[in-house]
Amino acid sequence: MTEEHASIQKRRIIDRFLMKLTKEEPQMYYATTSEVARSIHTMIKEHTNRLSVEDQALVKHMTIDEIQDMLGFHLK
Repeated sequence: MTEEHASIQKRRIIDRFLMKLTKEEPQMYYATTSEVARSIHTMIKEHTNRLSVEDQALVKHMTIDEIQDMLGFHLK
């Protein structure tokens, strides 16, 4: 997997968790990026076993800062 492909796949995983988070906790829509990143990081740690092996390998060592950076950067 290329680095670019891995980055895109990580973004998709983060987006899935973001959708799940805002569905379960609508008030998170108004939270700061750092709060949302922290919540997503926790969700990833709690639900890693629900991801494919490839996806687990991609997000296993992601930090809150990495997630926050992804949330702050919008792909066009």
